[in-house]
Amino acid sequence: MGASAAAGTGAGTGAGTAAGTGAGTGAGTAAGTGLVADFLPFTWVDGPGNRLVLFMQGCNFDCTACHNPQTIPLASTHARDWSVDDVLAKVRESMPYIRGITVSGGEATLQWPFLVALFTRVKTDPEFAHLTTFIDSNGHATQDVWDALLPVTDGVMLDLKALDDDVHRTFTGQSNELVLASIRSLARAGKLYETRLMLAPGLNDSDETLRATAAWLLAVDPEMRVKINHFHAHGTRSPASGWPEADEATREHYRDVLLDAGVQYLC
Repeated sequence: MGASAAAGTGAGTGAGTAAGTGAGTGAGTAAGTGLVADFLPFTWVDGPGNRLVLFMQGCNFDCTACHNPQTIPLASTHARDWSVDDVLAKVRESMPYIRGITVSGGEATLQWPFLVALFTRVKTDPEFAHLTTFIDSNGHATQDVWDALLPVTDGVMLDLKALDDDVHRTFTGQSNELVLASIRSLARAGKLYETRLMLAPGLNDSDETLRATAAWLLAVDPEMRVKINHFHAHGTRSPASGWPEADEATREHYRDVLLDAGVQYLC
């Protein structure tokens, strides 16, 4: 799920219907088109520099704390089929102001053939070749998906909802096995731009949990870049809409614990 909220209206199908458990299957579109929930022509919170962000429809998680629940179903009356040329027309309009493109969701990797086609075009067309290509992912993708994407992908921002598998299942409805494997694989490939931790007070933010998470991440890469995504109730569904939000003192405490645990690059 992208750090920016998608700007569109709610989906026509219920947001509580998860888009399935498949990790490597596409969201029902051919490689030539992608099912797009929305896009932002200009944002600075979804990767390095100013970027155009594409929000793909469909997700293989059903996160209670999702801020874009309308993007969870595989189908929506508000989503549109876009070709690579459709996307690049939007990119062309924003190009004087952006450094790159980020594809988010939903879960972007569900439509990996379209991402490969889009990013390949960006990398091979001199008009767009100066732009970087990033993916904002939940990490629930198999190695064959990453093998297809990484040759044309500059970086991946990956969400780790919880290190503990039971807590992760509570948050997302899925195991974190593929997520952890993705973190290892992307770090080895030098394509893991940052790991994002969504912290919700009283649920996954204890000092013990933060230290264990930091220890696991630093064992993968001692110089891993870590970003804290603080939980916000606005836009979420029940019961998350009633969860507390961290105050400033609590947010500073998160930073102190992670820094003390050895995280060097903390956002």
